[in-house]
Amino acid sequence: MRLVTWNTQWCCGLDGVVSPRRIVDGARALADFDVLCLQEIAVNYPGLAGHAGHDQPARLRRLLPGFQVFFGAAVDEWSDGEHRRFGNLIATRLPVTQVQHHLLPYPADGGVRSMPRVCTVVTLLDPVLGPLRVMTTHLEFYSKRQRMAQAIALRELHAQACAQAAAPPQPSDDGSPFQTKVHTPNAILCGDFNLEACEPEYAQLTQPFAHGQLWDSWRLRHGSQPHPPTFRLYDRTYGPEPVACDFVFVSDGLKDKVRELRIDSATKVSDHQPVAVEIA
Repeated sequence: MRLVTWNTQWCCGLDGVVSPRRIVDGARALADFDVLCLQEIAVNYPGLAGHAGHDQPARLRRLLPGFQVFFGAAVDEWSDGEHRRFGNLIATRLPVTQVQHHLLPYPADGGVRSMPRVCTVVTLLDPVLGPLRVMTTHLEFYSKRQRMAQAIALRELHAQACAQAAAPPQPSDDGSPFQTKVHTPNAILCGDFNLEACEPEYAQLTQPFAHGQLWDSWRLRHGSQPHPPTFRLYDRTYGPEPVACDFVFVSDGLKDKVRELRIDSATKVSDHQPVAVEIA
């Protein structure tokens, strides 16, 4: 399975042009992906740079024939009579069994700029890997307090899913909402975490728990070799130095199956660089 994750900055390039098509083309140039995870997708936000006033999930659906597209809004509001949403998107050509949208913790941090955050989870059926959960998210940038709470919650979401797989609910085939779901400990957690590998939030994400832990795909493939930057490589609006903050974590059952992880360090159609991983 090939997966690409990318913070798109509402599909706005460093040239100020907003173009979902360039994002899809750039992701396809990096990998023939089975799953595409995008962060910072907008609906009706004309105040964003480059004017992201259109329905980007709808445009992405049209650009991805043969894919199912799932949009999870972290921000869902009405303003000036318009329904506005901002969040993450997962597109896949693999069979899907379940979709979940988990709002992440949003503890008060007075006077600090912030917005709600969400983790979207799509359970897929891969012909080689079997059932697995693809989780994509975008953690808070400005509030360290909120980011830490969100990192802990992501680990707990994975731990909870693993516990469900180990001790599943009573089976049911009655066609009701209680009908049996696919529960699996296998998972990929990807996105823009707005933290570096040296920070305590990263340690929380990768801390072992009763049923295993989450593993950084870069470290699995490259050990202690420095992770190439994925943010502020060309635009220093949000800080003085390039950093690596876009990661792909995998669960225990997948950690020996990570074959490749690549980063497109050349593209400028977002302020982040896309990351591709191959798991087989």
